[in-house]
Amino acid sequence: MAARREQAVRAAVEQGLLGPDQPVVGLLDVAGIRAAAAELRAAFEEVVTPGTPVLHAFAVKAAALVPVLRLLADEGLGCEVASPGELALARAAGVTPDRIVLDSPAKTPEELREALDLGIALNADNPQELDRLGALVGDRADPPAPLGLRINPQVGGGSIDAMSTATATSKFGVALQDPGAREWVVRTFAERPWLTRLHAHVGSQGCPLELMAAGIRVAYELAEEINGAVGRQQIDALDIGGGLPVNFASDEITPGYREYAQLLRTTVPGLFDGRYKLVTEFGRSLLAKSGLVLARVEYAKSAGGRLIAVTHAGAQLATRTVFAPEAWPLRVTAYDAEGRPKAGGSSDGQVPQDIAGPCCFAGDLVARDRPLPELAAGDLVGLLDTGAYYFSNHFAYNSLPRPGIYGFDATGSTGDEVRFATVRKPQTVDEIVIESGAAHALGLSRLR
Repeated sequence: MAARREQAVRAAVEQGLLGPDQPVVGLLDVAGIRAAAAELRAAFEEVVTPGTPVLHAFAVKAAALVPVLRLLADEGLGCEVASPGELALARAAGVTPDRIVLDSPAKTPEELREALDLGIALNADNPQELDRLGALVGDRADPPAPLGLRINPQVGGGSIDAMSTATATSKFGVALQDPGAREWVVRTFAERPWLTRLHAHVGSQGCPLELMAAGIRVAYELAEEINGAVGRQQIDALDIGGGLPVNFASDEITPGYREYAQLLRTTVPGLFDGRYKLVTEFGRSLLAKSGLVLARVEYAKSAGGRLIAVTHAGAQLATRTVFAPEAWPLRVTAYDAEGRPKAGGSSDGQVPQDIAGPCCFAGDLVARDRPLPELAAGDLVGLLDTGAYYFSNHFAYNSLPRPGIYGFDATGSTGDEVRFATVRKPQTVDEIVIESGAAHALGLSRLR
């Protein structure tokens, strides 16, 4: 991984993907993405009963980029979508409706109708949404799409409050431990034979695997209770979500999918005995390690004795890192202007410095007092582990453009050949002006 990354940085400079006119770029390691997808498939193949249908649906929000979705589809994955836009991206990537799952806490009637018409599986979030679905399904015992209900097992949160989806007051799903909720869910399935799935998404960054497995066990036990109450296997599929956390401290991939799958087999053995189809919704863990933001140092300065490298990668890309650095720290690497790893400085080659972004507020820092080789104008910094969310959640502060994103293959037989493919072209200033209402420039002035 590290060797491919170093090759790609040097090649990006040599091939002109990065320079004074394009001072920031996103890179994706295609081999790394393929390897992560293969690891996910293999991990669950080892624990399920042979022949059990398993759909690994990539959480599109983690990388809302059509070429990425297409690559993952080629690797056998589907898509989990949470908006009309994400659904459109999945379809543009050629993902078929039977391999798409719609999850969102705020689906409109039109979104529900479209999913049913297309045959896309969806998970209802709450009783009101179930009523809407019921009106659309009518008397059909066999609706055109698999329909499920999301439950919140309320097993607790992890170390990042904003990423914890199974707390007592989470906004997602039916809060199963609230008074009367469990009985209502069992009764609801008995009254709606077209409901055939349960969904629970417990994990995300900061959540331990044991907490995730505990939540899935709650969902499994509820499915068993419902099927027992109705006297048949009405629930035939369990959507266990995703949320495998990522190690942002090193290149080591830990925890891994095998570790999680084995823990699930120990904690919820009946999940894999062949009676239930399985759906997963992993996102960050499939892409994070394969991404790199590469940015040019525009200026090197100091303030109050602190060295500051002013770069072109800040809150517009690393939004979570800038606003919540304790929860979302990033590793930073230093390169010279030609893309070679940089050395120098004190006896150990490093000096503390701030890595600042281009946004006009004082807190736009992706790293504070970070020991690095001393950076100079024209050098490059790399923000590692940024393959998920950092490329698809652009923060348009100061009307900064979205950078170009390129996938790379550094696995050539000679070891020094790097090929690039465009994932998304750099956004132009003209495009920013257009999307900012230029066609309606006089609209407000004409109001009286």
